[in-house]
Amino acid sequence: MGLLTIGAFARAAGLTPKALRLYDEIGLLPPAAVDPESGYRLYEPGQLERARLIASLRRIGMPLAEIRQVCGLDAEAAAGAVNAYWQRVAADTAARGRLATLLVDLLSGRDTTMSEIELRYAVRCEAGAVRETNEDAAYAGERLLAVADGMRGPGGAAASAAAIDVLRPLESADVPAADLLGLLADAVADADRTVRGSAVGDHQPVTTLTALLRSGTRLAVVHVGDTRAYVLRGGELSQLTQDHTYVQSLVDQGRLGREEADAHPQRALLVRALGAGGNHVEADLALRTAVAGDRYLLCSDGLSAVLDRPALHDALRAAAGPDEAVQSLVDLAYAAGAPDNVACVVADVVAA
Repeated sequence: MGLLTIGAFARAAGLTPKALRLYDEIGLLPPAAVDPESGYRLYEPGQLERARLIASLRRIGMPLAEIRQVCGLDAEAAAGAVNAYWQRVAADTAARGRLATLLVDLLSGRDTTMSEIELRYAVRCEAGAVRETNEDAAYAGERLLAVADGMRGPGGAAASAAAIDVLRPLESADVPAADLLGLLADAVADADRTVRGSAVGDHQPVTTLTALLRSGTRLAVVHVGDTRAYVLRGGELSQLTQDHTYVQSLVDQGRLGREEADAHPQRALLVRALGAGGNHVEADLALRTAVAGDRYLLCSDGLSAVLDRPALHDALRAAAGPDEAVQSLVDLAYAAGAPDNVACVVADVVAA
């Protein structure tokens, strides 16, 4: 059998020509030849096995960066990698299922979580070792935790402060748990309008924002940009937010692996921020249940960009309380050079 056209090869492999062109562009499945006159991609029949494996892995949702790694392994190692990936998917699906159940119970009035909790918290906001100004802002209270990171330049500090100032009244508001997400969504829309209204001439300041708002044992999370929220629960550290950056979008598309993303020169380029884009910002919103023993961390990228996940985990787990935790995290940031402003909030959930 001779070379197959891209259409014939796509049908035999269970892929689309569009997918094959993408896999060629990223070096995952280059054609055997390209017709010099028409530019058509041509494939060897022997490439079908790899193509069918890629098609199967895509159908289970595996990112392209991981597929590239699997395709470079022997059969036994590849099977182990697929199994490990699916265990992660199953764990994530279970977590989403628990959240769905929580939402159903909350919205239908069947919420039976009656335990009382309170927050013990500490906050630090430092300029760092290099920057002359501080564009970060942070706030912590009994019900509201927030961090914001303004764009470097004129108006950045005012933008981050303004975003948190809009949220501050929520600290004293009597908010039913069922209204948390809506209230936060409205507040962030107000903050976005406030930041947009602070433009001076051609300069439009922008800011990220990550905040948690509590009502009883419920915590609503709102997030825009690359500030982050984490929770340490049962000794395990989980990231609650996903960065709204150009590099993270490449990771989501499978074009970059996690290690490549961490070293990418454009890793701080935002694709979402308050004051940026069209007429309004799209914020991520989520609802979770706070459990006594949880330790939450909100921080700017001045911390998360210089301390990796294991370092954050160790510092949070070792600290006796929030004050010790924020001091340890800031000390570690300075030890790593503190090239950016550093804002962090640590809050412990304790039984009332």
